[in-house]
Amino acid sequence: QVQLVESGGGLVQAGGSLRLSCVASESIFSFNNMGWYRQAPGKERELVASITSGGSTNYADSVKGRFTISRDNAKNTVYLQMNSLKPEDTAVYYCNADLWRLGKYRIYWGQGTQVTVSS
Repeated sequence: QVQLVESGGGLVQAGGSLRLSCVASESIFSFNNMGWYRQAPGKERELVASITSGGSTNYADSVKGRFTISRDNAKNTVYLQMNSLKPEDTAVYYCNADLWRLGKYRIYWGQGTQVTVSS
C-alpha cells in the first residue's frame, strides 16, 4: 500500500504563492504518473497538473503559466509550485499516483491539503 502525504497548503492572498509537496512512502522511480487534483466545495474533483515518469507535464488550462509540477525521485516527492494565485484556486488539493503493482494497475490518493486564496 503506497501512502501519499501532502503538505504546504494554507491561507494566502490573491497574487501570492504556495508550494505543495507530496511525499510517497516508497520510491517513486517506477510510478507511471503523479499528479495534483483539486476539489472545491460543490464541484467535482479536477486535474490540476500531472507529470510522467519521464518528466513530461500536463496542466489544466486554468493554471497554465502559473503552476509548475515537478518530481524529485531521490526524495520520493512531487511538488506543485503555485504562483499568481486567484480566489478561484481555493480548494482541497490531492496528490495522486498510478503504477503497476503485481500485475495490476493501481491508483493511490493522499488525504488532501487545503488551499485558501483570499481576495
